[in-house]
Amino acid sequence: MKLGQYELEVPVFLAPLAGVTDKAFRETVCAVGGKYVWTEMISDKALTYQNSRTLKMLDLQGETEPRIVQLFGSEPETMARAALLAIECSANVIDINMGCPAPKIVKNGEGSALLRDLPRAREIASAVVRAVDVPVTVKIRLGWNDDEIVAIELAKLLESVGVQMLTVHGRTREQFYSGNADWDWIRRVKREVDIPVIGNGDVLKPEDASRLIEQTGCDGVMIGRGTLGNPWLIPRTQHFLKHGILLPEPPIEERIQVALQHFDRVLNYKGERIGLNEMRKHAVWYIKGVRKAAQLRDEIMQTKSSEEMRVIFSRILQ
Repeated sequence: MKLGQYELEVPVFLAPLAGVTDKAFRETVCAVGGKYVWTEMISDKALTYQNSRTLKMLDLQGETEPRIVQLFGSEPETMARAALLAIECSANVIDINMGCPAPKIVKNGEGSALLRDLPRAREIASAVVRAVDVPVTVKIRLGWNDDEIVAIELAKLLESVGVQMLTVHGRTREQFYSGNADWDWIRRVKREVDIPVIGNGDVLKPEDASRLIEQTGCDGVMIGRGTLGNPWLIPRTQHFLKHGILLPEPPIEERIQVALQHFDRVLNYKGERIGLNEMRKHAVWYIKGVRKAAQLRDEIMQTKSSEEMRVIFSRILQ
């Protein structure tokens, strides 16, 4: 699949997950064999105001191309300015979020709110496409609810203004993350546009990705929640789609060693206090299925220092 100058081999994308896909996690996914990763979604206004925390989220130094930055906003001009700033920070692809269902995002007319304002969605995409000379992509949901499915209409509008790739999460805003993703709507969208379509929703193992592509004809897959504590899901899925061979899941020793490497990256980028606070949730995800996981989870959530966290990981290894 081609995206601008990039020839993407077996496109299996790490989804943009707020509070998860920071630099440390992106590097961890790539370290275990993943290729294509998204930043967390970044506010256009915060970026144009040069908010220090937002600028840290745009640290792409040392990351492999294509470096994909996802922006969200509701004002075409501000989104265009933010896209230019992201490129100054070495972004190679700009993705626009039109699917986030979070109430604090929607109430500002951003994310999924744009599913109810297609003219504005078109204006935003058009403004960004005109402003930058890199590929612009968009991530959408099916619609606001089952009675307001707009995915096909929106996909055509976005294609008409020069969007080069579309990711479709097979749920409505009203569903949030509940129920099942409707892959048939992804198939319908794919049938109606000529640009690449990436399927998203309910890919929890490599075989799911294969079924999603088979059922929808989509050009690739995006995986989000399935990667929590399981960065190997991205390269294992890539390998399965390319070779038809299912690689084994990593043994507990490898899981803990990678968790420790991930922890080192978090501490390096965010320091002891914030790093420990953010790593607790990742640590709980990494130990899922481990013997006495419930007890270990309680201990992890009560850690007061990075050393205490390392002691718990060491006990698991022993």
